Amino acid sequence: MSPTPSAPEEGVRDREVARSPSGATRARPAGRARRRAAAPGLAALLSMGAYCLALAVHGSYPLGPRARSVNDLGNQFVPFHARLWDLLHGGAHGDLFFNWGSGYGVPFLADFVTYLMNPFSLLVGVFPRALVDLPVFLVTLLSIGLGAALMTVLLGRLRAGPGGLRALLAVGYGLCGWVLHDGHADPMWMWGLVSLPLLGIAADWCLWRVRWVAGTLLVAVAWAGNFYTAAMATLATGLVLAVRLLVEEPRGGRLRVVGRAAGMAAAGIALAAPVLTVTLRASRVAQQPPPAVYEGRPPLLDQLAKLLPPGHGTVPAPNVSVGVAALLLVAAFPFVRAVPVRARVGWTLLAVGMGASFVWRPTILLWHGLALPNGSPYRAAFVLCGVLVMIAWLALAHRPRPRELAAGAGLVAVLLLCCRNRSAVSGATWLMVAGGGAVVLAALAAQDRLRARRRGRAAVTAALTAAVTLTAAGTAVSVTAARDAIPFFRPKPTMSGGALAVRRGLAERDDWPRSRTDPGPHEFADNDPLLLGGEGGAYYSSYMPAAAARTLRGLGAGWYIRGRHTLSFQDPVGRALMGVSSALVPPAPGAPRGRLRVVRGRPAPLLTVRRGPLPGPATGPDTVFARQERVLGARVYEVPRLVPGTGPAPQRAPGGWLLPDRPLPGPDTGVPVGPGAADGGAAFTARCTPGSLALWYAPWFAGEVAGPGGAARAVGRWDGTANPLRRLGTVPADGVVRVRFAGQHRAFVPERAVGCLDRGRLAAAVRALEGPVRLTVGGHDLTARLRPGAAGTAVLALPAVSGWGCSVDGGPVREPGSFGGLTAVPLGPGATRLSCAYEPPGLAAGLAVSGAGALAVGAVAGTAALRRRRRRLPPPAFPNSAFRPDS
Repeated sequence: MSPTPSAPEEGVRDREVARSPSGATRARPAGRARRRAAAPGLAALLSMGAYCLALAVHGSYPLGPRARSVNDLGNQFVPFHARLWDLLHGGAHGDLFFNWGSGYGVPFLADFVTYLMNPFSLLVGVFPRALVDLPVFLVTLLSIGLGAALMTVLLGRLRAGPGGLRALLAVGYGLCGWVLHDGHADPMWMWGLVSLPLLGIAADWCLWRVRWVAGTLLVAVAWAGNFYTAAMATLATGLVLAVRLLVEEPRGGRLRVVGRAAGMAAAGIALAAPVLTVTLRASRVAQQPPPAVYEGRPPLLDQLAKLLPPGHGTVPAPNVSVGVAALLLVAAFPFVRAVPVRARVGWTLLAVGMGASFVWRPTILLWHGLALPNGSPYRAAFVLCGVLVMIAWLALAHRPRPRELAAGAGLVAVLLLCCRNRSAVSGATWLMVAGGGAVVLAALAAQDRLRARRRGRAAVTAALTAAVTLTAAGTAVSVTAARDAIPFFRPKPTMSGGALAVRRGLAERDDWPRSRTDPGPHEFADNDPLLLGGEGGAYYSSYMPAAAARTLRGLGAGWYIRGRHTLSFQDPVGRALMGVSSALVPPAPGAPRGRLRVVRGRPAPLLTVRRGPLPGPATGPDTVFARQERVLGARVYEVPRLVPGTGPAPQRAPGGWLLPDRPLPGPDTGVPVGPGAADGGAAFTARCTPGSLALWYAPWFAGEVAGPGGAARAVGRWDGTANPLRRLGTVPADGVVRVRFAGQHRAFVPERAVGCLDRGRLAAAVRALEGPVRLTVGGHDLTARLRPGAAGTAVLALPAVSGWGCSVDGGPVREPGSFGGLTAVPLGPGATRLSCAYEPPGLAAGLAVSGAGALAVGAVAGTAALRRRRRRLPPPAFPNSAFRPDS
């Protein structure tokens, strides 16, 4: 294959010309720019239009009644965009560096650059906050359009050809299987759809040794928008460039092209270095997820079936469908004799090799940054979709003959027949492949014959456009319908209105920074504080600091996903320690869902001064009750041992009991019976002061726990899901707490699972804590004016994480320590002022690398400008021939 012009769509036959006064012809820039933008614009409009048509037909948000918001569909990134809205409008508790509202105070910059750097996310600031779900939808929609438009441009760089045909193939890329199955619900991943053609254009400039600075900026934009998918796109672009170097003759030699591309990639990534350094440091100290397990390569036919639309099946496999037209042309590509053999072999091997690499564990790790992802292991499938569209265009640009198209159609028919019994093949598949494929095949075969007839060309174009658009929309409808059958994605119409009402109530009670207003349970989204406001303990993030997650769980809060999703405290002591003055709690038994209750309590100050040395760990059993008392600085619990009651006897185990196998008789225990009683369990008793509040804590227990206040469901699972410290009820007059644990086979119950709280002692302990005269909290800093004579240690109701630096009375900045997992700063005698500020670890190093990259790019740009200027300068005049250089 010989190289094509660097801008083939600007060929002479398509150039609009005008006559200059001197009679010479010149290109009309405005007209040329309009023609160059027409094909990408068409691809964007068709892809976005097909996606919206599919949602309207199915009735999905925002074009139908099935769901009132993206959040109703379980999109976990709506709360992050609500937080971005607050930041843009100046209403957030915190800033880009730190988030005071979630996890009782957590870093935020790594989350921002990971989840909110898609440039379209900034649209959230244009809409009212109550409609925050609409711009989240637009992020996906506009990324589809821009990705398709840029792919149209990239196809023109690969080979010259009609812009309309390039746009139609790019629609298959914009609505590929990866978008509809994997990317649509993750706005940040959708930037990967844009990154691949961006990087492809930059690589093409390397082939032609032009626009190095502009290409570097494209690399930086791709990596800054979402580094996760950009890494995949960069690897894929490198493979595409390698194939092009093998099948084409680049300008200036292959080694020079490789060096130019490597320098461009390095400089572009350097410009986006803060994104990488901040997230790398954050991931190193983050709570690790549950171990991911790759279940092995799916059957070959199930993999191949994913090439067929709509491609939704029960067997996990890479989603690589790119539409009927592109599939037909990819199948015909090996038979197109106008394409040199070396090119056919190279591109075919590239596609096959990439497909194989998606299902082999070592290369899966390579695609995903050497970490097996939790969830789908085929997140890189969009890059193969892009390569398939490139191959389809190379076939079409070489004007395949009817028999070559027929060979491709036969190959597709064989594929359909072989995969007919696979879960990804449905009635819609047969309709789209047979019906849509027939129209596409007939139109492609007729285009050469009708090339000289204007009406014939119009008819062919209309048929192709209709076939591509309707099959793409039909694929989206089928995938959306199948997804809505999954319980997680079913609409929850009570959420939106309830969330707005709760947010208003939280705003009315907000007392920050004197105390926290906790939005309470995981009721509306995975990140309630971001969505609703307030300052709670719930937070769901891949960068949740391990220190913060373990601190909260150690003090009695619950968690999901091995601590990547923390929850708020549900007990009075935990709320008091974190300075919570009011909190939402689940509705009372029998109350309608969503009717949350408000509970109030006396909070401890967010900053307390502990005079004298801090107490060490408790000498007795290491229970959650002892840990809370240590941080509180007072004894407020009775912690009796559980004693087996009547009924089936549990088996003794180190530190607790194992429940019996057989079911409980129920009424003989004297404890209320609930739905879980039939699962087996045991009754226990414990003695406490009458009138005190009994609480239970068995973090890994799953089943039912019943006591004086009724029954509660426990959902613990070792290391993955932790129950919080929860109320059991008021201790009766006889001082005997009767509790039953009914759970799974041989479930473990801690020996000291019950503690009894003296509420009077708690109130006295909170009153005794010494707070500051004044506490001022900024975006990522705080300042406290202390009472006269302060000495000892200042303890902040803030999980201790790396990045904080504190100064006492203007002294040197030092990293604070930890007391019970909370931030602690030593105070010298007579300290009057404490200042702390947070700096994201890795930011300074990233900015330094970015600055070096900017200097390098600036130096290259300046050198290139100087060379161009020297070329434009006229030669020097030498009147005296004796002084001419050539004399």
